[in-house]
Amino acid sequence: MARGKEARVTIFLECTNCVRNRIKKESMGIYQYITQKNRHNTPSRLELRKFCPPCYKHTIHVEIKK
Repeated sequence: MARGKEARVTIFLECTNCVRNRIKKESMGIYQYITQKNRHNTPSRLELRKFCPPCYKHTIHVEIKK
């Protein structure tokens, strides 16, 4: 029997502040978190408040496509 798409997918979270301001892109790059989400329970893009080392504060990280 064929199975549908997997419920849990790996996603990348990227800092919105770093992307907007391009902070230290040449030296450090833009910081990303890797996590998983259940696509059936959370069909929209995930937004979490995480710590960003280049910004040195907690900022909103949004899901990006890879």
